[in-house]
Amino acid sequence: MRIIVLGAGVIGVTTAWYLAKDGHAVTVVDRQPRVASETSFANAGLIAPGHAYAWASPRAPRMLLRSLWRDDTALKLRLRADPALWRWARAFLANCPAERNRRNTLIKLRLCLLSQRLLDELTEAEALNYHRIAKGLLYLYRDPDHLAAGQRNMAMLNGNGMSLRAIDADECRAIEPALAGSRTTIAGAIYAPTDASGDCRLFTEQLAERATRRGVDFQFGRTVTRLRVEGDRLAAIATDEGDMTADHYILAFGSYAAPLARTAGLRLPVYPVKGYSLTLPLRDAARAPIVGGVDEHNLVAYARFGDRMRLTGTADIAGYDSSHRPADFASMIASARGLFPEAAHYDRPDYWTCLRPMTPDGPPLLGPTSIGNLMLNAGSGHMGWTMACANARIVADLIARRPPPIPLEGLTLEGR
Repeated sequence: MRIIVLGAGVIGVTTAWYLAKDGHAVTVVDRQPRVASETSFANAGLIAPGHAYAWASPRAPRMLLRSLWRDDTALKLRLRADPALWRWARAFLANCPAERNRRNTLIKLRLCLLSQRLLDELTEAEALNYHRIAKGLLYLYRDPDHLAAGQRNMAMLNGNGMSLRAIDADECRAIEPALAGSRTTIAGAIYAPTDASGDCRLFTEQLAERATRRGVDFQFGRTVTRLRVEGDRLAAIATDEGDMTADHYILAFGSYAAPLARTAGLRLPVYPVKGYSLTLPLRDAARAPIVGGVDEHNLVAYARFGDRMRLTGTADIAGYDSSHRPADFASMIASARGLFPEAAHYDRPDYWTCLRPMTPDGPPLLGPTSIGNLMLNAGSGHMGWTMACANARIVADLIARRPPPIPLEGLTLEGR
């Protein structure tokens, strides 16, 4: 079957890989000059089923409200005259009650656990080298009350396939010796021994190279402008270089999936949430972290990739604005300086922002649409790499009419 995958980020490339393995003739289309040039370029690098909590939670409405007059919150809402934002925000708030949060978190967790297993298999089978560190992740807490809340949340995941445990500050330093020099008070952590880290961009580049060997055709620098529908099928995709046709199409366009889908009369509950990251050269490798993690007080993630350290943080609901200023990263640098004061050259940051494609409830959109030959792999949000292999495997199974490896309840467009 001839299949066009729209998007060459980690989601699109992984989808193309699994489809090519099934013997399909796959073309990947992207406006950028190479793979992983947008959201996948400088993401957190955490492979984190142990942090699969849905963002729509009982504490989220207060954080959003505070963000309207304060600029130091990790979750920010920028009000604007955008009907898509208001629809998304209403649906987000509707998913904040504890019962909905639990449901959505467990759907995400099921997907993340499958994806991690598939990623491990793929890494070994294809000898991929992307600075993978499989020593677990530390979710650090600064005060006992916050740690106790983390332990209560931990129970939800532990009963459904995870093996998390609460540890004290001394065990944190035993697992991550670089914390011995910390200037930040640490009450303890939730330790996820099976979580991991690595450079998503390197993974995507290497997988794309292997996909090319399998015959995948990457069409870069080509902008898709419209989906051309005839009856109940997609007849072609319109691009700035002319129409392209296939038997089947996969929409893996990140945050731009929703506006493109509207050209075919589809409304996807996906909205961009801007994330901030910076990459720093190491100053003293012996004092830099090996085990990645999250400063839960500031919601700043950190990971080490060889001789670099990546920091990511902030969820800025600001539409399709990817602009940034050095001041936007100040709290992230302060967090890392406190934890690992001698680790990196904090005066030599490489700044980056991206648009995470978020659904209001948390799980991505996978599988069929009302257009018979158009399938979705959209809305993986801040966990795109963690979910990528499972998303791709599910889409490939649906194309091949094989039963998917996990139930699709809560993952399809129907009812969302």
